[in-house]
Amino acid sequence: MKIALSSWKCSNLDFLVSPEAPVPIVRVIRETESLGGAANVALNLAKLGIKPLLAGFIGQDPVGEKILSLLKAEDILPYLTALADRPTIHKTRILGGHQQMLRIDRERKRPITETHSTVFLATLLDILNAPHPPAVIILSDYAKGTLTEVVCQGIIQHAKQLNIPVLVDPKGDNYAKYRGATTLSPNRKELSEAVQNRTPLLDDLLQAGENLRKDLELEFLTVTLSELGIALMDGQQVRRIPAMAKEVFDVSGAGDTVISTLAAGLAAGLGRMDALHLANLAAGVVVAKVGTCPIEQRELLAALSTEEALNQSDKIRTLPQAMRYITAWQHKGERLVFTNGCFDLLHAGHVDYLEKARQLGSRLIVGLNTDRSIRALKGPTRPIICATDRARVLAALASVDMVILFDEDTPLKLITALRPHILAKGADYTEDQVVGGQEVKSWGGQVSLVPLVEGLSTSHIVDVIRKN
Repeated sequence: MKIALSSWKCSNLDFLVSPEAPVPIVRVIRETESLGGAANVALNLAKLGIKPLLAGFIGQDPVGEKILSLLKAEDILPYLTALADRPTIHKTRILGGHQQMLRIDRERKRPITETHSTVFLATLLDILNAPHPPAVIILSDYAKGTLTEVVCQGIIQHAKQLNIPVLVDPKGDNYAKYRGATTLSPNRKELSEAVQNRTPLLDDLLQAGENLRKDLELEFLTVTLSELGIALMDGQQVRRIPAMAKEVFDVSGAGDTVISTLAAGLAAGLGRMDALHLANLAAGVVVAKVGTCPIEQRELLAALSTEEALNQSDKIRTLPQAMRYITAWQHKGERLVFTNGCFDLLHAGHVDYLEKARQLGSRLIVGLNTDRSIRALKGPTRPIICATDRARVLAALASVDMVILFDEDTPLKLITALRPHILAKGADYTEDQVVGGQEVKSWGGQVSLVPLVEGLSTSHIVDVIRKN
């Protein structure tokens, strides 16, 4: 958990050649400063709404003081020891537009003294033993001498006793010091070096990663694969999540974003695959920025909304699949609205009705008649559009959160399984005519009759087509 100020970044608009020597002259237009290293991990967590605590070492210098100032501004609690025998790690990046041209590093790489290391570990164990210990621990290793094997094992073993997950962003070739952690998140190059795998074949590397996971007794292993996304190994099949970035300007700090978002997801109670999915989305956002930039909560929410809009077909679910989402929505206190229909030849009246139904609660679930059930209700000439296509069009509507096909003549079985808070139906019905109305009221729900747009119906559209 070594701390570094991740550079003064200088953007220039043009290059000149020096008359003194054949070297470029950089005209400085702008300078910015940002937290880097483990401090960038903490910053990512803070921007996601997590309250992070940051432990490590800085130098007794202006850069160290600047770090403390930046941490205070972001409400990050520092447990930082200032050392007199080395400077705060300080990196300067020279940029030309979006392109990094040169990096200047100021640091002294050597292990922390045994005395400082002992005090550091004792401080961390005190934090773990506090009345309100952290939900997740991240070991952000930059191979600067702080995270020795004694420190790593001291934290990991104590955290295990307290059932606190430990996530590690590893460095170097001594992965044995991370034995027993919850997960490691190396990139492809780091994993290749750790397992001494020289083959260019990804499948071979991931198999070696699975062997490493077993050897180190990790619960799972996450490997960032740049443009190929992220791989998860947990003793089952290797699962891959494709990369989400459309443009890549700068990968600086992307690994920090991945491990911090993964930690935030696990702390919030997500499963490892869902948390990793969030981490992958977050990485896709930050690599499209220039320099070391954290993920913002609003950016992650926007990325999730965009992904949902691009994957509307995922809204179409079977009842068993739907129940997992229903349980999660109810647990969060969201009001569920249910409606049903044939929605054959979707028209503006349907769209208006569904938007009004959605406004009654937090989520709108549409029960959609199968082709067989429509024929039973409306005769052999219907439906005009097959069930698969009708479901796909409904799922593309922003007002619809889920589509479930049902084959029965009425949606009663579906309603009693889902137990919605509100049962919506068109105002051309009376309340006592609504199938499932009494059942919904029995568990404290309500029936809502939604006004319809007059003059619009599938039958009317069919008649117009026939006449013309």
